[in-house]
Amino acid sequence: MKTGNKKKKFSKAERLKQLQEEEEKRLKEEEEARVKSEKEELARLEIERIEKEKWQQLEAKDLGRKNEELGELYLLENCFSEAEKMKREHRLHSQLIDKLKLILLETPSNDLQEKSIVQYQGSIVELQELLHLKFNVATELLLRQASTLADLDTGDMEKVIRDENITLYVWANLKKNPRHRSIRCNEMKIGFEIPRILASSDIALRLLHTHYDHVTPLRPVPTVLRELTPTESPSVQEEVSAEQSAISKELQEEYKQPENESNIDQEEEIKSEEQDDDTGEVHANFVEEEPESTKQDLEIKVLSETVPTAQLSLLENAPERLREFEDDEVDVCQFTTLGGVYHLDILELPPQCKPMKGWMIMEILRDGLQKFIYPPATTEDLETENVFPPIDVMLEVHENVIFFENPMVARWDAEGKHWKTDGISNVAYKSEERVITFSLDTLGPVTLIQDTHINMPYQSWELRPFDVNKVLLTVTTVFAEIQIQIKEGLCMLASVKIGDKKHLSMLEGKWMTPIYFIITLQEAGLNIFPTEYSHFYVATNHKDPLVEMKAYRQMALLSSAFAFGWSKWNMQCGSEKVIFKVSEHLTQEETPIQNPNWTLLMFSGNRALRLKIDEDSEAFSEALKEETEFHSTLYHMIKDFASEEAMEKILGPDYQFIDSVCHMLLCIRILSYS
Repeated sequence: MKTGNKKKKFSKAERLKQLQEEEEKRLKEEEEARVKSEKEELARLEIERIEKEKWQQLEAKDLGRKNEELGELYLLENCFSEAEKMKREHRLHSQLIDKLKLILLETPSNDLQEKSIVQYQGSIVELQELLHLKFNVATELLLRQASTLADLDTGDMEKVIRDENITLYVWANLKKNPRHRSIRCNEMKIGFEIPRILASSDIALRLLHTHYDHVTPLRPVPTVLRELTPTESPSVQEEVSAEQSAISKELQEEYKQPENESNIDQEEEIKSEEQDDDTGEVHANFVEEEPESTKQDLEIKVLSETVPTAQLSLLENAPERLREFEDDEVDVCQFTTLGGVYHLDILELPPQCKPMKGWMIMEILRDGLQKFIYPPATTEDLETENVFPPIDVMLEVHENVIFFENPMVARWDAEGKHWKTDGISNVAYKSEERVITFSLDTLGPVTLIQDTHINMPYQSWELRPFDVNKVLLTVTTVFAEIQIQIKEGLCMLASVKIGDKKHLSMLEGKWMTPIYFIITLQEAGLNIFPTEYSHFYVATNHKDPLVEMKAYRQMALLSSAFAFGWSKWNMQCGSEKVIFKVSEHLTQEETPIQNPNWTLLMFSGNRALRLKIDEDSEAFSEALKEETEFHSTLYHMIKDFASEEAMEKILGPDYQFIDSVCHMLLCIRILSYS
């Protein structure tokens, strides 16, 4: 007898029964699922029917009360009209012209259409004319009652009106004494030496000093990249949009590259293409298919969608000059007006008011204030220099303006709509007294001009942190050392040194938004902000726009924990790379870095590496420092040798702080103009 367990064998009938039970179970489950699905579908349809009925009821209800609600809304929206009237008055009194200029400079290029630019510039011109019209009306009202305001000693009238934006000086020649030819203001350093013919005429002299320049024509807002116009076909727009998306994706992949790459031969590292992964291959293929200039333009656009128009213009150098300038015409790209505009006018003295039986009788001329023509238009056959000699003028230079060289004087040519230097002689400037004297053939608007690029190129620069969300940018030029503090969305002039002496400026200690800060420094003569035409007047160290932009953006990201500085080797590495010094700086003091441990970095936009040379090396070399690697970003490059504390600190700054630092670096262009 055999022992052990035997596997139970099912009969054929039992197997058929089991299969039948499983099939019945499956059919039952399918039926239950079908019934459940039908119930759910019926429930869903019922819910949709109810919701549809509710929606139709709501539409009918809304239609019935629509007119009533629109009427109520119209009444409520009247407040906007009243508010706009108040704002309009407020804008007129708070220099809307400056605000419109700021809009043109601050608004990103992709948000600013050409139609809007023309509209804003037209509004600026209209407001300028309105302001001058108001000044003329005020002068006329003042001169009508000149006899009642006459000085007891001289018998003539003298009036000075000053505020933050203008200085008005009016002298009325009431006595008409031909020997009284020297006119001096008692309150200010203003004076005229007039010829005998004017001293004996019914005239008034007016000096309207606007502390701003509203005479120089506005140049078109520059745009680096051509914006798509409505006339372009959708296919073109779709093609460009697709390429921008591809570039954007590629850039995102670039910044996701690994922090450490395999060690390879130094020469191969410098010369080889970045083809270590799939991203590198896509990048190489794209370059082969598209021209390099097109790719760079699109990359710039992707990276700079939030960069103001004024910043974009600084990344590209204009291919040609603005235009050719005539003889004696001031090149507005090479020279800048400083200290505002001095409107010098000889006016016809209007009829004076006369007392009569307790009343003051005043004759009002229909044509209003009239200018006295000097010299007369019909003097072609006369020796005008003897009969109508030039008028000597003495003016006080605005206290906020710095002239590093003797200023030039320019007069406004109303016919040509530009500044000219002819018709002006005997110019003398006393820097200590801040007084300038000159002779004019005929009076009219004049201004003082200085070389726009007098502080360019820079000799050196340094950017270093010294407090939480605050950095100090120092730019050293031939004439001055300018220190700028930058914090969340604001900039401030910290100090100005001219030679070994500290120059006291009224601008110091005043925090401003970056755009307004730049305009203020330019108007004060502290211009360290190149334009798209500056490379025609300055020997620059040209850098590729895309490389320069990437460098500034990443320096700004790291600026809360690292100091950056000028390197002499930046002149030797070509336009495709930039070189600068970097040092970890965690102290919160304003004092300069004592013996900083500088590291020399070279950056090409897609690759950052530490150089073997230092500032004291005898010759330039792109050789990689021993036992170091290169990375795709400055962030990862610096992370290799930075402390954990420093890397943690750069994650804390406010986004406005980073944007402001980048803004200033872009506008000053320390890597191209040093």
